[in-house]
Amino acid sequence: MRAVGAVVGALAAATVGLAPSAVADDVQAKQWYLGPMQAEQMWKASTGKGVKVALIDTGVNANTPSLKGQVLTGETPASVAYRSTVDYEGHGTTMAELIAGTGAGGSLKGLAPGAKIVPYRVELKGLKGGAAEKKKTPEPAEAIRAAADTDAKIINMSFGNAAPFPEVEEAIKYAASKGKLLIAAVGNKGRSSGDNIGYPAGFPYVVGVASADKSLTVSKFSSSGNSVDLSAPGQGFPGWCDTNFRSYCDDVNGTSSAAAIASGAAALIWSAHPDWTVNQVTRALIDTAGRTWAKNNPSKYAGYGFIRPRLVLENADYEAGSAHVDPLRAENGGDLLAKSTASSASSSSAPSPSASIPSQAPEKGSTGGTSAAGSSAESSNDNSTLWVVLGAVAAVLVVGGGGVAVARARRAR
Repeated sequence: MRAVGAVVGALAAATVGLAPSAVADDVQAKQWYLGPMQAEQMWKASTGKGVKVALIDTGVNANTPSLKGQVLTGETPASVAYRSTVDYEGHGTTMAELIAGTGAGGSLKGLAPGAKIVPYRVELKGLKGGAAEKKKTPEPAEAIRAAADTDAKIINMSFGNAAPFPEVEEAIKYAASKGKLLIAAVGNKGRSSGDNIGYPAGFPYVVGVASADKSLTVSKFSSSGNSVDLSAPGQGFPGWCDTNFRSYCDDVNGTSSAAAIASGAAALIWSAHPDWTVNQVTRALIDTAGRTWAKNNPSKYAGYGFIRPRLVLENADYEAGSAHVDPLRAENGGDLLAKSTASSASSSSAPSPSASIPSQAPEKGSTGGTSAAGSSAESSNDNSTLWVVLGAVAAVLVVGGGGVAVARARRAR
Protein backbone atom coordinates (compact mmCIF):
# COMPACT_ATOMS: atom_id res chain seq x y z
CA MET A 1 0.00 0.00 0.00
CA ARG A 2 1.57 3.29 -1.10
CA ALA A 3 0.09 5.04 1.92
CA VAL A 4 2.91 3.57 3.95
CA GLY A 5 5.52 5.77 2.33
CA ALA A 6 3.43 8.87 2.89
CA VAL A 7 3.27 8.50 6.64
CA VAL A 8 6.26 6.44 7.72
CA GLY A 9 9.21 8.18 9.18
CA ALA A 10 9.94 11.90 9.64
CA LEU A 11 13.41 10.50 9.32
CA ALA A 12 15.66 13.50 9.58
CA ALA A 13 13.42 16.43 10.33
CA ALA A 14 15.01 17.12 13.68
CA THR A 15 18.51 17.53 12.29
CA VAL A 16 17.73 20.78 10.48
CA GLY A 17 19.83 23.67 11.75
CA LEU A 18 22.49 21.59 13.45
CA ALA A 19 25.98 22.98 13.19
CA PRO A 20 28.28 21.08 10.82
CA SER A 21 31.65 19.72 11.87
CA ALA A 22 34.39 19.05 9.35
CA VAL A 23 34.90 15.47 8.27
CA ALA A 24 38.60 16.05 8.91
CA ASP A 25 37.80 16.28 12.62
CA ASP A 26 38.17 13.02 14.46
CA VAL A 27 34.50 12.34 15.02
CA GLN A 28 35.36 9.07 16.75
CA ALA A 29 36.35 11.16 19.76
CA LYS A 30 32.69 12.18 19.89
CA GLN A 31 31.49 8.58 19.80
CA TRP A 32 31.48 8.58 23.58
CA TYR A 33 30.30 4.98 23.91
CA LEU A 34 33.26 3.31 22.19
CA GLY A 35 35.53 3.80 25.20
CA PRO A 36 33.15 2.73 27.98
CA MET A 37 31.98 -0.26 25.94
CA GLN A 38 35.66 -1.22 25.52
CA ALA A 39 35.28 -1.46 21.77
CA GLU A 40 39.00 -1.89 21.11
CA GLN A 41 39.08 -4.81 23.51
CA MET A 42 35.96 -6.36 21.94
CA TRP A 43 37.45 -6.09 18.46
CA LYS A 44 40.26 -8.40 19.54
CA ALA A 45 37.62 -11.11 19.95
CA SER A 46 35.21 -10.13 17.15
CA THR A 47 34.72 -7.40 14.58
CA GLY A 48 31.50 -8.75 13.10
CA LYS A 49 33.29 -10.50 10.25
CA GLY A 50 31.08 -12.86 8.28
CA VAL A 51 27.83 -11.16 9.34
CA LYS A 52 25.67 -9.27 6.86
CA VAL A 53 23.20 -6.65 8.03
CA ALA A 54 20.27 -5.77 5.77
CA LEU A 55 19.77 -2.04 6.30
CA ILE A 56 16.27 -0.93 5.33
CA ASP A 57 16.38 2.82 5.22
CA THR A 58 16.79 5.83 2.93
CA GLY A 59 19.58 4.21 0.94
CA VAL A 60 23.31 4.02 1.66
CA ASN A 61 26.11 6.05 0.10
CA ALA A 62 28.78 3.38 -0.31
CA ASN A 63 31.50 5.91 -1.12
CA THR A 64 31.98 7.70 2.18
CA PRO A 65 35.44 7.17 3.72
CA SER A 66 33.93 4.99 6.44
CA LEU A 67 31.94 2.77 4.07
CA LYS A 68 34.32 2.10 1.20
CA GLY A 69 34.39 -1.69 0.85
CA GLN A 70 31.74 -2.15 3.53
CA VAL A 71 28.58 -2.07 1.41
CA LEU A 72 27.62 -5.11 -0.66
CA THR A 73 26.04 -3.11 -3.45
CA GLY A 74 25.45 -6.15 -5.65
CA GLU A 75 23.62 -8.21 -3.04
CA THR A 76 20.41 -6.21 -2.77
CA PRO A 77 17.72 -8.36 -4.44
CA ALA A 78 16.96 -7.03 -7.92
CA SER A 79 13.26 -6.62 -7.17
CA VAL A 80 14.01 -3.98 -4.50
CA ALA A 81 17.40 -2.66 -5.63
CA TYR A 82 16.19 0.61 -7.15
CA ARG A 83 18.77 3.30 -6.26
CA SER A 84 19.76 1.44 -3.11
CA THR A 85 23.06 3.32 -2.97
CA VAL A 86 21.45 6.74 -3.43
CA ASP A 87 20.66 8.08 0.03
CA TYR A 88 17.96 10.75 -0.16
CA GLU A 89 18.38 11.98 3.44
CA GLY A 90 21.81 10.95 4.73
CA HIS A 91 20.04 8.89 7.37
CA GLY A 92 20.69 5.43 5.99
CA THR A 93 24.37 6.22 5.47
CA THR A 94 24.71 7.26 9.10
CA MET A 95 23.10 4.02 10.27
CA ALA A 96 25.42 2.00 8.03
CA GLU A 97 28.48 3.75 9.46
CA LEU A 98 27.33 3.24 13.04
CA ILE A 99 26.99 -0.48 12.35
CA ALA A 100 29.93 -1.30 10.10
CA GLY A 101 31.93 1.83 9.33
CA THR A 102 35.72 1.48 9.25
CA GLY A 103 36.38 4.95 10.65
CA ALA A 104 38.78 5.76 7.81
CA GLY A 105 39.96 9.36 7.73
CA GLY A 106 38.58 10.12 11.16
CA SER A 107 35.02 9.29 10.13
CA LEU A 108 32.41 7.44 12.19
CA LYS A 109 33.47 3.97 13.24
CA GLY A 110 30.93 1.19 13.46
CA LEU A 111 30.61 -1.04 16.48
CA ALA A 112 31.09 -4.00 14.12
CA PRO A 113 33.63 -2.78 11.53
CA GLY A 114 34.10 -6.28 10.15
CA ALA A 115 30.42 -6.70 9.29
CA LYS A 116 28.98 -5.85 5.88
CA ILE A 117 25.93 -3.80 4.94
CA VAL A 118 23.36 -4.79 2.31
CA PRO A 119 21.51 -1.57 1.39
CA TYR A 120 17.76 -1.22 0.86
CA ARG A 121 16.20 2.11 -0.13
CA VAL A 122 12.53 2.32 0.75
CA GLU A 123 9.79 4.90 0.55
CA LEU A 124 9.86 6.93 3.74
CA LYS A 125 9.03 10.53 4.50
CA GLY A 126 11.62 12.73 2.84
CA LEU A 127 11.65 10.91 -0.48
CA LYS A 128 11.43 13.46 -3.27
CA GLY A 129 10.76 13.09 -6.98
CA GLY A 130 7.01 12.92 -7.06
CA ALA A 131 4.71 10.03 -7.86
CA ALA A 132 7.04 8.47 -10.45
CA GLU A 133 9.91 8.16 -7.99
CA LYS A 134 7.66 6.81 -5.28
CA LYS A 135 6.27 4.20 -7.64
CA LYS A 136 9.75 2.89 -8.39
CA THR A 137 10.90 2.92 -4.77
CA PRO A 138 10.09 -0.20 -2.72
CA GLU A 139 7.88 0.00 0.33
CA PRO A 140 9.20 -1.24 3.70
CA ALA A 141 7.19 -4.46 3.56
CA GLU A 142 8.66 -5.36 0.16
CA ALA A 143 12.20 -4.80 1.37
CA ILE A 144 11.69 -6.78 4.58
CA ARG A 145 10.37 -9.77 2.64
CA ALA A 146 13.21 -9.57 0.14
CA ALA A 147 15.82 -9.36 2.90
CA ALA A 148 14.26 -12.37 4.60
CA ASP A 149 15.15 -14.49 1.57
CA THR A 150 18.85 -13.57 1.67
CA ASP A 151 21.72 -14.73 3.87
CA ALA A 152 21.73 -11.52 5.91
CA LYS A 153 21.46 -12.49 9.57
CA ILE A 154 20.21 -9.14 10.90
CA ILE A 155 17.59 -6.76 9.53
CA ASN A 156 17.96 -3.22 10.87
CA MET A 157 14.90 -0.95 10.68
CA SER A 158 15.68 2.52 11.99
CA PHE A 159 12.29 3.91 10.98
CA GLY A 160 8.79 3.78 12.27
CA ASN A 161 5.15 4.63 11.94
CA ALA A 162 2.39 5.32 14.41
CA ALA A 163 0.05 2.78 12.82
CA PRO A 164 0.58 -0.99 12.57
CA PHE A 165 0.25 -1.56 8.82
CA PRO A 166 -0.83 -5.20 8.23
CA GLU A 167 1.45 -5.71 5.23
CA VAL A 168 4.48 -4.71 7.31
CA GLU A 169 3.43 -7.04 10.13
CA GLU A 170 3.08 -9.95 7.72
CA ALA A 171 6.51 -9.18 6.27
CA ILE A 172 7.94 -9.15 9.81
CA LYS A 173 6.39 -12.54 10.51
CA TYR A 174 7.84 -13.91 7.31
CA ALA A 175 11.33 -12.64 8.13
CA ALA A 176 11.11 -14.02 11.65
CA SER A 177 10.12 -17.41 10.26
CA LYS A 178 13.41 -17.35 8.34
CA GLY A 179 15.42 -16.96 11.53
CA LYS A 180 16.35 -13.30 11.05
CA LEU A 181 17.14 -11.00 13.96
CA LEU A 182 14.83 -8.02 13.48
CA ILE A 183 15.93 -4.83 15.24
CA ALA A 184 14.01 -1.54 15.15
CA ALA A 185 13.97 1.92 16.74
CA VAL A 186 11.15 2.34 19.26
CA GLY A 187 10.50 5.95 18.25
CA ASN A 188 11.15 9.50 19.38
CA LYS A 189 7.82 10.41 20.93
CA GLY A 190 9.25 10.82 24.41
CA ARG A 191 8.66 9.07 27.67
CA SER A 192 5.09 8.97 28.83
CA SER A 193 2.84 7.20 31.29
CA GLY A 194 1.31 5.29 28.40
CA ASP A 195 2.70 3.35 25.47
CA ASN A 196 3.82 5.33 22.42
CA ILE A 197 6.04 2.83 20.62
CA GLY A 198 6.13 3.02 16.83
CA TYR A 199 5.99 0.20 14.32
CA PRO A 200 7.68 -2.07 13.30
CA ALA A 201 9.24 -2.00 16.79
CA GLY A 202 5.79 -2.63 18.24
CA PHE A 203 5.25 -5.86 16.31
CA PRO A 204 5.97 -9.33 17.69
CA TYR A 205 9.40 -10.78 16.88
CA VAL A 206 11.04 -7.36 16.63
CA VAL A 207 13.64 -6.25 19.19
CA GLY A 208 12.74 -2.66 20.04
CA VAL A 209 15.64 -0.42 21.06
CA ALA A 210 15.50 2.77 23.16
CA SER A 211 18.12 5.52 23.31
CA ALA A 212 20.49 6.59 26.09
CA ASP A 213 22.82 9.59 26.28
CA LYS A 214 26.42 10.05 27.45
CA SER A 215 25.37 10.17 31.09
CA LEU A 216 23.65 6.83 30.51
CA THR A 217 20.29 8.45 30.97
CA VAL A 218 17.40 7.19 28.89
CA SER A 219 16.95 9.97 26.34
CA LYS A 220 14.05 12.29 26.95
CA PHE A 221 12.93 11.86 23.35
CA SER A 222 12.98 8.05 23.49
CA SER A 223 9.54 6.44 23.31
CA SER A 224 8.46 4.19 26.15
CA GLY A 225 6.15 1.23 26.57
CA ASN A 226 5.78 -2.52 26.51
CA SER A 227 7.84 -2.96 23.37
CA VAL A 228 11.15 -1.57 24.63
CA ASP A 229 13.46 -4.60 24.75
CA LEU A 230 16.93 -3.07 25.02
CA SER A 231 18.61 0.33 25.21
CA ALA A 232 21.75 1.57 23.48
CA PRO A 233 23.64 4.81 22.75
CA GLY A 234 21.48 7.13 20.66
CA GLN A 235 22.39 10.66 21.61
CA GLY A 236 25.33 13.01 21.56
CA PHE A 237 27.42 11.95 18.57
CA PRO A 238 27.68 13.05 14.91
CA GLY A 239 25.98 11.81 11.77
CA TRP A 240 25.12 12.84 8.21
CA CYS A 241 22.23 15.26 7.99
CA ASP A 242 22.10 16.03 4.27
CA THR A 243 22.94 14.48 0.91
CA ASN A 244 26.17 16.38 0.27
CA PHE A 245 28.27 14.05 2.44
CA ARG A 246 30.90 16.73 2.96
CA SER A 247 30.50 17.29 6.68
CA TYR A 248 28.86 15.63 9.63
CA CYS A 249 26.40 17.38 11.90
CA ASP A 250 26.83 17.17 15.64
CA ASP A 251 24.18 15.60 17.83
CA VAL A 252 22.16 13.70 15.25
CA ASN A 253 20.06 12.10 17.95
CA GLY A 254 17.41 9.41 17.91
CA THR A 255 16.43 5.87 18.65
CA SER A 256 17.42 5.14 15.05
CA SER A 257 21.08 5.36 16.06
CA ALA A 258 20.44 3.21 19.12
CA ALA A 259 18.91 0.49 16.93
CA ALA A 260 21.90 0.61 14.58
CA ILE A 261 24.37 0.27 17.44
CA ALA A 262 22.35 -2.64 18.84
CA SER A 263 22.58 -4.28 15.41
CA GLY A 264 26.33 -3.81 15.57
CA ALA A 265 26.43 -5.47 18.98
CA ALA A 266 24.43 -8.42 17.64
CA ALA A 267 26.82 -8.70 14.69
CA LEU A 268 29.81 -8.92 17.05
CA ILE A 269 28.19 -11.75 18.98
CA TRP A 270 26.98 -13.67 15.93
CA SER A 271 30.38 -13.41 14.29
CA ALA A 272 32.05 -14.92 17.35
CA HIS A 273 29.38 -17.66 17.48
CA PRO A 274 28.35 -18.29 13.86
CA ASP A 275 26.48 -21.47 14.74
CA TRP A 276 24.13 -19.75 17.17
CA THR A 277 20.50 -19.17 16.24
CA VAL A 278 18.58 -15.91 16.49
CA ASN A 279 17.24 -17.15 19.84
CA GLN A 280 20.72 -17.52 21.31
CA VAL A 281 21.98 -14.17 20.04
CA THR A 282 18.88 -12.41 21.39
CA ARG A 283 19.17 -14.23 24.71
CA ALA A 284 22.83 -13.26 25.04
CA LEU A 285 21.97 -9.60 24.47
CA ILE A 286 19.20 -9.75 27.08
CA ASP A 287 21.08 -11.73 29.71
CA THR A 288 24.17 -9.50 29.63
CA ALA A 289 22.30 -6.18 29.48
CA GLY A 290 23.01 -3.76 32.32
CA ARG A 291 20.15 -3.56 34.86
CA THR A 292 19.38 -3.93 38.56
CA TRP A 293 15.68 -4.69 38.22
CA ALA A 294 14.50 -8.26 37.82
CA LYS A 295 14.98 -9.65 34.34
CA ASN A 296 11.40 -10.91 34.30
CA ASN A 297 10.08 -7.41 35.00
CA PRO A 298 11.68 -5.17 32.32
CA SER A 299 11.59 -1.39 32.35
CA LYS A 300 9.20 0.45 30.05
CA TYR A 301 12.03 2.90 29.34
CA ALA A 302 15.12 0.69 29.06
CA GLY A 303 13.65 -2.77 28.51
CA TYR A 304 15.98 -5.52 29.73
CA GLY A 305 18.81 -3.01 30.05
CA PHE A 306 21.75 -1.42 28.25
CA ILE A 307 23.59 -3.54 25.69
CA ARG A 308 26.96 -4.97 26.81
CA PRO A 309 28.23 -7.41 24.17
CA ARG A 310 31.67 -7.43 25.78
CA LEU A 311 30.36 -9.73 28.49
CA VAL A 312 29.62 -12.34 25.83
CA LEU A 313 32.81 -11.88 23.84
CA GLU A 314 35.19 -12.04 26.79
CA ASN A 315 33.92 -15.49 27.76
CA ALA A 316 34.85 -18.12 25.18
CA ASP A 317 32.61 -20.60 27.00
CA TYR A 318 29.58 -18.33 27.23
CA GLU A 319 26.41 -20.41 27.40
CA ALA A 320 23.54 -18.87 25.43
CA GLY A 321 20.91 -21.48 26.25
CA SER A 322 18.59 -23.38 23.98
CA ALA A 323 18.87 -22.79 20.25
CA HIS A 324 15.16 -23.46 19.80
CA VAL A 325 13.54 -21.46 22.60
CA ASP A 326 12.58 -17.84 21.93
CA PRO A 327 13.71 -15.79 24.96
CA LEU A 328 10.89 -13.33 24.22
CA ARG A 329 8.23 -15.97 23.55
CA ALA A 330 5.89 -14.63 26.25
CA GLU A 331 6.02 -11.11 24.82
CA ASN A 332 5.88 -12.39 21.26
CA GLY A 333 2.69 -14.31 21.93
CA GLY A 334 3.98 -17.46 20.27
CA ASP A 335 7.02 -19.59 19.60
CA LEU A 336 7.73 -18.65 16.01
CA LEU A 337 11.45 -18.25 16.51
CA ALA A 338 11.68 -21.66 18.14
CA LYS A 339 10.47 -23.13 14.87
CA SER A 340 12.54 -20.93 12.58
CA THR A 341 15.68 -22.20 10.91
CA ALA A 342 17.82 -23.99 13.46
CA SER A 343 20.97 -22.20 12.45
CA SER A 344 21.48 -19.14 10.27
CA ALA A 345 23.73 -19.86 7.33
CA SER A 346 27.01 -17.98 7.26
CA SER A 347 28.17 -17.08 3.78
CA SER A 348 31.72 -16.26 4.80
CA SER A 349 34.19 -17.40 7.40
CA ALA A 350 34.11 -16.07 10.94
CA PRO A 351 37.06 -15.77 13.28
CA SER A 352 36.02 -18.56 15.60
CA PRO A 353 33.26 -21.16 16.11
CA SER A 354 32.15 -20.70 19.20
CA ALA A 355 9.97 -21.07 14.50
CA SER A 356 5.63 -21.24 12.89
CA ILE A 357 3.79 -17.91 13.19
CA PRO A 358 0.44 -17.55 14.95
CA SER A 359 -2.03 -16.30 12.36
CA GLN A 360 -3.32 -13.65 14.76
CA ALA A 361 -0.42 -12.88 17.06
CA PRO A 362 -1.24 -10.25 19.69
CA GLU A 363 0.30 -6.84 19.11
CA LYS A 364 3.50 -5.99 20.92
CA GLY A 365 2.24 -2.82 22.52
CA SER A 366 -0.23 -0.22 21.35
CA THR A 367 -0.58 1.97 18.29
CA GLY A 368 1.75 4.80 19.22
CA GLY A 369 4.07 7.45 17.92
CA THR A 370 6.42 7.47 15.00
CA SER A 371 9.89 6.05 15.35
CA ALA A 372 12.13 8.53 13.57
CA ALA A 373 15.75 9.03 12.70
CA GLY A 374 16.53 11.96 14.91
CA SER A 375 15.20 14.11 17.67
CA SER A 376 16.53 17.41 18.86
CA ALA A 377 18.37 16.69 22.09
CA GLU A 378 16.56 17.86 25.19
CA SER A 379 17.73 17.67 28.76
CA SER A 380 17.44 14.13 30.06
CA ASN A 381 18.25 14.93 33.67
CA ASP A 382 14.92 13.91 35.05
CA ASN A 383 13.58 10.72 36.58
CA SER A 384 14.64 8.07 34.08
CA THR A 385 18.39 7.76 34.53
CA LEU A 386 20.02 4.48 33.54
CA TRP A 387 23.48 4.31 35.10
CA VAL A 388 25.36 1.41 33.63
CA VAL A 389 29.04 0.61 33.99
CA LEU A 390 29.38 -0.55 30.42
CA GLY A 391 32.52 -2.57 30.91
CA ALA A 392 31.36 -4.23 34.11
CA VAL A 393 28.30 -5.92 35.52
CA ALA A 394 27.06 -3.17 37.81
CA ALA A 395 24.00 -1.18 36.78
CA VAL A 396 21.35 0.89 38.48
CA LEU A 397 18.17 2.49 37.20
CA VAL A 398 17.11 5.55 39.15
CA VAL A 399 13.50 6.57 38.73
CA GLY A 400 11.92 8.73 41.38
CA GLY A 401 14.29 7.27 43.94
CA GLY A 402 13.85 3.60 43.13
CA GLY A 403 14.12 1.13 40.27
CA VAL A 404 10.76 -0.43 41.05
CA ALA A 405 9.00 2.73 39.92
CA VAL A 406 9.73 2.02 36.28
CA ALA A 407 9.31 -1.71 36.26
CA ARG A 408 6.18 -3.09 34.73
CA ALA A 409 4.99 -6.55 33.91
CA ARG A 410 4.95 -7.28 30.20
CA ARG A 411 1.79 -8.48 28.63
CA ALA A 412 1.60 -10.75 25.60
CA ARG A 413 2.18 -8.65 22.54
